[in-house]
Amino acid sequence: MAPDYSKNVPERPEPHKADVKGSLPSWLQGTLLRNGPGIFSVGETTYSHWFDGMAIMHSFTFKDGEVTYRSKYLRGDTYQANIAAKRIVVSEMGTMAYPDPSKNFIVKAITFLNHTVPDFTDNGASNIIKYGNDYYATSETNYIRKIDPVTLETQEKVDYLKYLAVNVVTSHPHYDKEGNAFNIGTSIAEKGKTKYTLFKVPAHSKKGSDKDKKTSALKNVEVICTVPCRSLLTPSYYHSFGMTENYFIFIEQPFKLDIVKMATAYMRGVNWASCLKYHPEDNTLIHLIDRKTGKEIETKYYTGAMIVYHHVNAFEDDGHVVFDAIAYDDNSLYEMFYLNKLKEGADLKDDSYSIPTYRRFALPLHPDKGTKAGDNLVKLKYTTASAVKEKDDKLICQAEVLCQGLELPRINYDVNGKRHRFVYGCCVERSALATEIGKFDTETKTMVRWSEENCLPSEPLFIPRPNGEAEDDGVVLTSVINSNQGQSGFILVLDAKTFKEVARAYVNNELHKDMHGFFIPHGN
Repeated sequence: MAPDYSKNVPERPEPHKADVKGSLPSWLQGTLLRNGPGIFSVGETTYSHWFDGMAIMHSFTFKDGEVTYRSKYLRGDTYQANIAAKRIVVSEMGTMAYPDPSKNFIVKAITFLNHTVPDFTDNGASNIIKYGNDYYATSETNYIRKIDPVTLETQEKVDYLKYLAVNVVTSHPHYDKEGNAFNIGTSIAEKGKTKYTLFKVPAHSKKGSDKDKKTSALKNVEVICTVPCRSLLTPSYYHSFGMTENYFIFIEQPFKLDIVKMATAYMRGVNWASCLKYHPEDNTLIHLIDRKTGKEIETKYYTGAMIVYHHVNAFEDDGHVVFDAIAYDDNSLYEMFYLNKLKEGADLKDDSYSIPTYRRFALPLHPDKGTKAGDNLVKLKYTTASAVKEKDDKLICQAEVLCQGLELPRINYDVNGKRHRFVYGCCVERSALATEIGKFDTETKTMVRWSEENCLPSEPLFIPRPNGEAEDDGVVLTSVINSNQGQSGFILVLDAKTFKEVARAYVNNELHKDMHGFFIPHGN
């Protein structure tokens, strides 16, 4: 039986021990936080899209062979306003909230103005991120919400706009070995310009005082560079970006947000998501930015139209930047997550479902001036990816497709920015709703899978063994929705090398589909 994705998920805020079957590695000490939508109806009102549901956070703490579980709603301004009104009053991307018909004209006028120049939601239901010493629940708006990673208590609301001019920001920052965070956001029509802003949030304050530790790490934010948008009023939508030791990779794809339409969406009776449009007739511009200078590489890299939500990894090799990403040929993925399409039994493959492909691109860093138009400038022997020179010196890049049907990719983050071999993700060849997770070998192009009847696994996270030498020396964690009668959801622990089960911990609670997670090692 397929889960009911529109059902509100009850929270379980008090910690309780899970029932462990098998033997957990003694070195596995820490907390896995997961985040995703959990409340889909308030009073008589319901959200239209699964991504819009109000956030519920889950915590799985591994300590001395035991697992402790708890879950809690993100009690931000959006949650408080909706619960107080006993209806949905804060709009989300796929759900436009309208005032109670019984409200007077003044209330309706204020609601209209709030949607013309929208003050976005703080419903951070996409991921958990870390800035400095603090953890935040995030979506992709200018608001993030600080949380207590132990109790899951909701703490202060942080507005990016108080620290830098960005209206939307990704929920997938990168981190370096020192703990500095890097992210990118879009500044819409600020001083007459729309631009993409790459920024750094230092791990530690330069002053290092106790007072500094209590202030937001964003107070010390540093703008690395800005990239002009190709169009003032139609910036590209993006969900992640790539990073190597020396470069950032940003894909400006023809999946565009129409700002004018967004400003009039409420008046026209449509949601903001309808203002996102894919333009398959346009090309995709790949920006390569030098991390040290903050300047964009002069060479212009283009590829065909595509939509990328998740980068896999990127690395440098013999005068090239190689980056891997999961790409789609259309925007059908978002459409499939409207709740009316996720009704019981609707998790079978839809004819309109576009299967994602794992694509590898290779960008030559220093094209030889002596090369002719039509020459392929990629010299790497292990990939068929190409970059063909055009007459105007721009490069047309063609990706190598490594596999199909993999999403929510994760790697051993210790090799982030370096050449990797293994990728862990959800297998989505038949449906956007995964019934399997897999370990993909980029060298042999083979996939090892885990599945179990009536079970739906979440995004798998790789946790490295301390002082492990091999790239896949560690475990993979995934929370599992269990529809088998009389059984609860569980957290599954797989040996990353063999992809065989090591242990599972039944949480004696119903789990639900979520989005992304973050592992905090013990003592961090």
